[in-house]
Amino acid sequence: MREIAPELWLLDGTPKDNRNVYVAGDVLIDAGMNFDKGRILKQIEGRSITAHALTHAHVDHYGASHAICDQLGLPLWCGTLDVEAVEEGKNVGRGGRKLPGPHKHKVSKAIGEGDEVAGFTVLDVPGHSPGHVAYWRESDRTLICGDVMWGYNPFTLRGGIREPFPAFSPDANRNRESARRLAALEPAVVAFGHGAPCTDPAVFAAAVAKLG
Repeated sequence: MREIAPELWLLDGTPKDNRNVYVAGDVLIDAGMNFDKGRILKQIEGRSITAHALTHAHVDHYGASHAICDQLGLPLWCGTLDVEAVEEGKNVGRGGRKLPGPHKHKVSKAIGEGDEVAGFTVLDVPGHSPGHVAYWRESDRTLICGDVMWGYNPFTLRGGIREPFPAFSPDANRNRESARRLAALEPAVVAFGHGAPCTDPAVFAAAVAKLG
């Protein structure tokens, strides 16, 4: 794993920067697909991890959560409106549909606007999922944005910062509002769910401005 901001590490994966998993302080954030559990457990072995938090309830972000929480005895946290999907092991799809997804797991704590996770403030940024949250650290303007914006196209593994395909967001218009909220913070580092981190606030702002 590599440190992309103080006390924030991005785990290695294949393809590179595709299903991003982070360690913020002593909290694991997101967990990729179920088959990512091996590489995650290997990279965090020997580290003090006290909790596992999600950005949102999509299969490529909590697929390995059950296995990791079960093996390490970690509490699982996620946004309030995504709790049901995680506990039922389902994937929130367009229009609020719940599609077959990963293993279900009991959520220990629902988190939302203003909560604190590993020195980051939780922001409610719905749209890509009803309970999508981001993590914001004001002191150095570091943002973990999940899938509010993608750092590249995760299917072609190329391209610049863009919004998720509307088919993957229950409310694409609301997701755009969430993206504009995050861009207004002028983050110095943006950690995406898919794609390499962005360290230029102007580049991130320009990508969001294109959304209209």
